[in-house]
Amino acid sequence: MSRLRLPFGIKLMLSYCVLLMVPVLLIGKLVNDIYVESIRQQTGSTIQGTLSQMKSNIAFKLEDTKRISDMLYFDERLARALRANREGWESYDATQNILFPKFQTAVETANRRLWLSIYLKNEVFRETYNIYEGTDPLSTKSRLYDVYQYPRLVEKEWYRSYPRDEVYGTTMQWKQIEDDAQYGRISLLRRLVDIGSMQYPHDEIGFMRISVSLKDLFDSVDFKKIGDGTTIYIYDSRQGVMISSGAGSIAEDDASLSSDIEAQIQGPEGKQGDLVIREKLQGLNMELVAIVPENLLDQNTIKVRNLTLLIGLGCILIILVLGTGLSRYFSRRVYKIVKVLDSFQQGEFHKRIHFQGNDEFSKIAHALNEMGANVGRLIQEVYFSDLQKKQAELDSLHAQINPHFLYNTLSSISRLAKFGELDKLQRMVLDLAKFYRLSLNEGRNMIPVQHELEQVQAYIDIQRIKYGERLEVQYCFAPEVVRYETVKLILQPFIENVLEHAWTGDRIYIRICGEVRKEGLQFNIIDDGVGFPPRTLSGPLSVDQLENAGYGIRNVDQRIRLHYGAPYGVTLYSRPGAGTNISILIPLIPKTQKTIRQKRLT
Repeated sequence: MSRLRLPFGIKLMLSYCVLLMVPVLLIGKLVNDIYVESIRQQTGSTIQGTLSQMKSNIAFKLEDTKRISDMLYFDERLARALRANREGWESYDATQNILFPKFQTAVETANRRLWLSIYLKNEVFRETYNIYEGTDPLSTKSRLYDVYQYPRLVEKEWYRSYPRDEVYGTTMQWKQIEDDAQYGRISLLRRLVDIGSMQYPHDEIGFMRISVSLKDLFDSVDFKKIGDGTTIYIYDSRQGVMISSGAGSIAEDDASLSSDIEAQIQGPEGKQGDLVIREKLQGLNMELVAIVPENLLDQNTIKVRNLTLLIGLGCILIILVLGTGLSRYFSRRVYKIVKVLDSFQQGEFHKRIHFQGNDEFSKIAHALNEMGANVGRLIQEVYFSDLQKKQAELDSLHAQINPHFLYNTLSSISRLAKFGELDKLQRMVLDLAKFYRLSLNEGRNMIPVQHELEQVQAYIDIQRIKYGERLEVQYCFAPEVVRYETVKLILQPFIENVLEHAWTGDRIYIRICGEVRKEGLQFNIIDDGVGFPPRTLSGPLSVDQLENAGYGIRNVDQRIRLHYGAPYGVTLYSRPGAGTNISILIPLIPKTQKTIRQKRLT
């Protein structure tokens, strides 16, 4: 069994890839560990920022509720009305025009529903309140402020525990009292003092309680802002969980927590890798606690690991590509030699190869270059020999047609001279001179189509002198045909052939057309003469298919085919007694600048 033999380039590529892949894998592992730790820290910072936003939103709502209380606390007119000790109409007027409008304004100014309870020390003001019969006042559509007298307040436990010393403008307390816990509320408690009196501290003239819904106050607490699986608690160390959101949330009517959750909320660290983040809520003596499970933290780290793996695979792919390129770089000498040999097989002997140095590859390259030059030179010599032969054939065919036309024209001139028709003789000689001036074309075989048309016109003018009104000719050329060039003398021989062989009586009609088509430039010479004899044409035929085609027809067809190739040439359509249609097809070859300059000179 023969051993597997690998090319030198493959061996080099494999060695290169192995040497580079090991360091890439080790570096990828180190970078992944660093990024994973960084992502965990960044995730913790992001969650901390989200909790800070929640905390700011709660603080804004607390401040808004405090603002409502300030409207009543710092209202001097309200203070004067509350300390006035006038009964009867004056107390009623103060109640209707001062107290109730101010309480209503305070309630309506709030950005959320709140319940205002006012306890007044001045007994001249009567109580005005709703009977809620075991329902939450915030859920009713009735007036959201109630006015009570002081005897209802002094016996309440929460009032007795309220701070005795009043610090002007700052003493207040957030607390769940009475049925607040039952209906999910919390109340802002604050004194009303006589700010208009001169003594300090100011006398207490009333007390206000503003109750707001916990859901409304903590509506920004949403676990979805951090991620699925997270739980957020509003925790009071005395009363436990006030509200919760997330996977570990508790029902509203169930304030009990499992010992594990209680330990997580109260303890400094989470269990089993969970992340616990706390934010103290100023003024509420509560904490905003978020418990983030370990799998949520790992979601981003998994992305980092996948990204690291993807980058590693990309690096391996790049190494493979570079290894392949390096291998091809070192083995490109053999590849270049093979490529040059392939080019020689395809006939491209101009390709050359050059190597630096004086080794075996340089000698092979030098030998191949010499071989290619020699073979290419020999092929070039054969090619030019064939071209000269082809040009000689074209010149021979062209030389044959000019004497034929000249003989016929000179015969006509002789007849005109014999009969003394000098005017016609002069015109014929001038037209003949014009015809040969255009035909000679400084020895060139290619002329503009416009010159070919002028040659035809000169020839027909010569023949009109001979035939007179018996010859009727119509021209129909598309304007764009003059943009191209053609082999000279391809139309005149066919017109001459019509005049020699197509007569049916005293007159003949000839139509000469030219148009640009997709397959090339097409000329048509149509006559209403005798046509070809029966059984000569059974349909459209090329000249080489026609056995008895005349000398002029074969001459033009051969010149076109020698010059342009087999797809082009002459095709005949004829019906006995109906006439003949000669179709000439040549390629679309635009006029060169040299041809245009020649036309301007002439």
